[in-house]
Amino acid sequence: MDPLSLLPLARATRPSLPVAAAAAPLRSGKLRACGGGARIAPTRCRRAARLSASAVAAETPRTEDAPSPSPSGQEQFDWLDQWYPFAPVCDLDPRAPHGKTVLGLDIVAWFDRGAGEWRVFDDACPHRLAPLSEGRIDDKGRLQCVYHGWCFDGAGACKFIPQAPALGPPVHKNSKACVASYPCVVQNNILWFYPRAEPEYKEVLQRKRPPLIPEIDDPGFVTVYGIRDLPYGYDILVENLFDPAHVPYAHKGIMRGIRKKEDPGRVDYDKEGGGPIKMKIEEANKEGFVSPQERGYFQFIAPSTLVGSPFAQPQEGKKTPRIMLLFFCVPVAPGRSRVIWAFPRNVGVWLHNITPRWLYHVGQNLILDSDIFLLHVEERKFAAAGLDNWQKACYVPTSSDNMVIAFRNWFRKFCKNQVGWATPQVDQLPPTPTKDHLMERYWSHVVQCTSCSAALKAMKALEVALQIASVAVIGFLAIAKGTLVTSTVQRAVVVSTAVLCFAASRWLANFIQKNFYFQDYIHAYK
Repeated sequence: MDPLSLLPLARATRPSLPVAAAAAPLRSGKLRACGGGARIAPTRCRRAARLSASAVAAETPRTEDAPSPSPSGQEQFDWLDQWYPFAPVCDLDPRAPHGKTVLGLDIVAWFDRGAGEWRVFDDACPHRLAPLSEGRIDDKGRLQCVYHGWCFDGAGACKFIPQAPALGPPVHKNSKACVASYPCVVQNNILWFYPRAEPEYKEVLQRKRPPLIPEIDDPGFVTVYGIRDLPYGYDILVENLFDPAHVPYAHKGIMRGIRKKEDPGRVDYDKEGGGPIKMKIEEANKEGFVSPQERGYFQFIAPSTLVGSPFAQPQEGKKTPRIMLLFFCVPVAPGRSRVIWAFPRNVGVWLHNITPRWLYHVGQNLILDSDIFLLHVEERKFAAAGLDNWQKACYVPTSSDNMVIAFRNWFRKFCKNQVGWATPQVDQLPPTPTKDHLMERYWSHVVQCTSCSAALKAMKALEVALQIASVAVIGFLAIAKGTLVTSTVQRAVVVSTAVLCFAASRWLANFIQKNFYFQDYIHAYK
């Protein structure tokens, strides 16, 4: 079962939140992100500039009863005082560095064998600013820049400059030779980092932790992880994930809606199964909000974590089926975002154990593909309407939009419709590419996913093997004609084998193209 298909099941009543202590029991009326986990990596020398640039696709919320603009002096959300997910650890090879952009920062994660911990650095060698993510881990377990061979330890200190004479001045000890090292922690099998490298933030984990999801660490649960880069901005991503009403329409042919049985006066039903969705918003403040649902809840833990459960909460003494929907929304740059998903569940555990992760990703990527173009275009129309005119440009009269409105209210009130980028950003959306580039899967997902990368490599090898086999069988028939292959039946069998091998190779090539590179989704024919 694909947990994404459970999104339309959610409807409305009060939840009992399972997110860890600081993020779950909302007794104080505030959402507090919390977690536990591993040690923090040392921070170091050079710091990223703390400059904000507005997110081009940021807008204001809509609806007649939306709160009035925040008063002067309203406490604003601090984007740099937050933890951000880098990637699931299962998709990080400890033998190589991994580069990503988060909050406008180019960063690199690598595994420090000496300390047995992951580290997160600025993705720039202090020598000539070459990307360290293109480097390697040397034989001593240090991060090596492959441009000139400079090597760095887990604290970001330069330990070796090949071009410096051994008996000359120790230039590698100069502070300018250091790389900025960010606090990081592995929690819930996800690597998180904190975007401040100044020494005073070295022990930030003791003060502030990433949101902890207890179900992921529960041995009775199994979890499917995934990651994908998307060609639209952070706010569009969050808004879309908080919109279950779009599921049976934007994802038609992939996911179905659950038709409401009781809707007095309704005589017009569509085959997609759409209907009213009652939503309430509670505990709305700077840290996020919660939306009680009929059998579960949705929760926004600002800025990145979306938690949902479509099932009733467990009762004491009873094992209740639980499927959690967790989305971590990462602002990358204006017009670009990244979603990391984790779907813990305590049902169908046996199925998880026999199903390769890449097979789950085939369906999950198709779901993401089916509304990529819609959201990419929507973002540009929002930008054209003006960052502060969302409430005028959009008409959202039903309760099914309440979570979208709540997010837009939060984004306006506490963020002034802007992402607080860690580096200067150009206030311009990137141009719209052709669909095959907009919806491509290889660079946006496959190269970041160890399971899909391995599956693609194996399938390509099998495709070549089938082609070779088909040629070899025909060659065998030509050589053995009149000797080993004497009867018509034998020749028919040999020819059929060759044809089947060739047909299988062509089918496999088409499967690879659609599921690992590009598959168009035309809504009109669904």
